[in-house]
Amino acid sequence: MRFQSNPRPAGRAGVRALAVAVALCGLTGAAGCGKVISIGDAPASSAPAPAPPASSAPPAADPAPSTPAGTGDTGSQEFGSGNPLQLVNGSAADNGATGDGGTVTGAAVQEQPPVWVQLTGVRSRTLDAHVVDVNQSTLYRFDKDSADPSRSTCEGDCAVTWPPVTIKLGGKVYVRGVRPEAVGAIRRGDGRIQLTIGGWPVYRFAKDQRPGDEKGQGVGGTWFAVALDGSKAIPVK
Repeated sequence: MRFQSNPRPAGRAGVRALAVAVALCGLTGAAGCGKVISIGDAPASSAPAPAPPASSAPPAADPAPSTPAGTGDTGSQEFGSGNPLQLVNGSAADNGATGDGGTVTGAAVQEQPPVWVQLTGVRSRTLDAHVVDVNQSTLYRFDKDSADPSRSTCEGDCAVTWPPVTIKLGGKVYVRGVRPEAVGAIRRGDGRIQLTIGGWPVYRFAKDQRPGDEKGQGVGGTWFAVALDGSKAIPVK
């Protein structure tokens, strides 16, 4: 199985997808995966929510999912029809989806959660294996967050500079080159569902304007491009 190429614009260092074969649920090429995911609840925060831009509507919070029979009290639910999220092997294009699912770039306000999100493993001239979205925006993790349990501490102004990677309930997560068992989700304090990799909540960086930008790497000594398993991406020497 070959992975999608993610070239940067002409004149910029190229980003190439990882040439790694990944078997989902023991079956390479399966359209979906019966993986179980737990959407965790973010702890209550005393920080006020940021005021939305005058020209933009605030993000709409998805309704809390009901727990189906047989999942116990953990909130864990299987991917599939009628459940919170569906994990799909391959890129969106591989599965017949077009466009970007509603994922925005740069400092654009994500007014509504995307209906689908693509997580692709790539390498660049400056970073070893790391994750980008469908728009080839580099995704990041924050050292002040927690992976066990999964918690986001980036709220208010922080979430404006570092927009969380959110998704609509019932949406699809397309994975290519990213370990499916590493993908999860949490419910943020504002009610939105944020994707996690290896337990770490993932974000974009508002100053990454062009495909393949990595301007958030190392910011403040706490923000790093996220590797395929949720660890920090390793700079190329």
